[in-house]
Amino acid sequence: CFHHKTAAGMKRLSMALSRIANREKCLLWLSLAFVCSPSAVAFVTKSTLQSKEQRYDCVSPREDMTLSMAKATNDSVGKKFPKLIVLDLDNTVWTPELYQLRKLQRANLVPVANRDVKLFPGAQDLVAKIQAGDCFPATTKFAVASRTQSADWAHDLLTQFNLRGLIDFVEIFPGNKKQHFDNLARDSGIAFEDMLFFDDARDGKYGNCEPVSQMGVLSVHCPGGLDTSAIWETALRRFEEWDKTPGTIVEWDGSMTNPTSLSMHQQEGIVKNVNAEKRYGFIQFRDQPRGQRRSDVFFHFSSLPDGAVAPDVGDRLKFVVEKDPRNGKFRASNIELLGNENEEGDDGVSIRAFSMNMPFAALLANGYKTLESRNGTMFKPYPAGTQMLLHVGRRTYPDGDRHLEILRDAGLSEQEIRDLKSLPPGTGKGMLVAILEIGQTIETTLQQRSEPTMQRQICAYGSDSGRIVTEIAKVAYLKRPVPMSAQGGVWKTKIPRPVIPDDWELANENVWPKAYHVRDNSSTSAKKGGEGDSGKSQRVIYSISG
Repeated sequence: CFHHKTAAGMKRLSMALSRIANREKCLLWLSLAFVCSPSAVAFVTKSTLQSKEQRYDCVSPREDMTLSMAKATNDSVGKKFPKLIVLDLDNTVWTPELYQLRKLQRANLVPVANRDVKLFPGAQDLVAKIQAGDCFPATTKFAVASRTQSADWAHDLLTQFNLRGLIDFVEIFPGNKKQHFDNLARDSGIAFEDMLFFDDARDGKYGNCEPVSQMGVLSVHCPGGLDTSAIWETALRRFEEWDKTPGTIVEWDGSMTNPTSLSMHQQEGIVKNVNAEKRYGFIQFRDQPRGQRRSDVFFHFSSLPDGAVAPDVGDRLKFVVEKDPRNGKFRASNIELLGNENEEGDDGVSIRAFSMNMPFAALLANGYKTLESRNGTMFKPYPAGTQMLLHVGRRTYPDGDRHLEILRDAGLSEQEIRDLKSLPPGTGKGMLVAILEIGQTIETTLQQRSEPTMQRQICAYGSDSGRIVTEIAKVAYLKRPVPMSAQGGVWKTKIPRPVIPDDWELANENVWPKAYHVRDNSSTSAKKGGEGDSGKSQRVIYSISG
């Protein structure tokens, strides 16, 4: 091939030199090439003798991969790459997590790639880029670090997915992720600050990003795995921008956080969600860096001023970001309430809302379904007498039409059933359609929910319904529906006052859940959590004795 100076021959020479250049044995081959074909030397020298610095004039192929000069794009020129890219496996490279394959384990079977376990789309794209050899320089190595208990399965899947030849270092054993990185630094000779790490678990008992970042490794939090190429492409850009500060994490939204990145000046944000029962929530920053979004910041009700009512979803806040000395995580403090994002003037009614899917939303709005059951504690913080809006979700709840059996057993005709499952004309999915008042919320047993009376009130069999049951004391359709996107759980919104039914008596003030009340030295009722002076006797929803 050398003698005939063919294009194919020169390409093969280039491939050979690429393989051995990293082993520092290229002088002998260059001598042979010079004797055989001086012009071949000119062809291959530029593509094989690459700079081994962090900044590259072009992108070299990975060891044992075909050089493709045509694929080397201008995008890679001058980029700074990590010397070691480390990937977690479970729920980062592939899904599901291996511990979830219990049926295979009980049957003494081995998971099969692309059937039982699949690579995330972003991981597939990353593998293709590594194989193509036109994205990463030869000095960039790859490793896996997994704490899985199913180490044998993980090793076998690496082989099944044909990843073995792409991975330079493998650390798969349960225990501490820091030990994985100590081993990687020892075996590779690469400093922590030259590594880039991807993992789905950020912090806490099973978190990996936070402890590894404290070692000096830039860690990328991808809670949904490498589901798109944008995750690792963004991470590479962040690596170029990184100032080597230990503890830095590339968050799921592409922003970078570290102990010094959030200054102690006042920030503004909007309450994104609230867990009233556990007394905490998250704030979304109002001013976001161009082209990216900072992660939401945690706040606890204990950080509120004395006597303040806790913020609700949509409230605008001023706050300071600080690091919690107990766990090292960021939190909001010195919180000031500025107003509510949903406020639209004096002619509106501020009220909470929740969403239900059809047909149960219609059954409730039409007054037939008088009990709402959930496995979560969504209604538990709210006392009897709390008024809420009913939102119709965009899905149809897949219960296999078992509710029809219950309605028919109750003696309803087919026409009556159709009417109860229908919304008024002009009213549909994605809208606020009714206003209601809840009664008591209690926890029930499967035996209680399997009683015919309760099954009819819930419109579901006991085994299909949730354990926490809330009474719907009264309900009425709005005079016209209000289009709105649903939010999770119970959220606060504002609707025009004229849509409220004429005969509906609005509460004089919002009924706050008990967890929302903070110390108030001037009001005994606030201290007691505003347990609902509704002027009505609270009746028992249901009992076994009837």
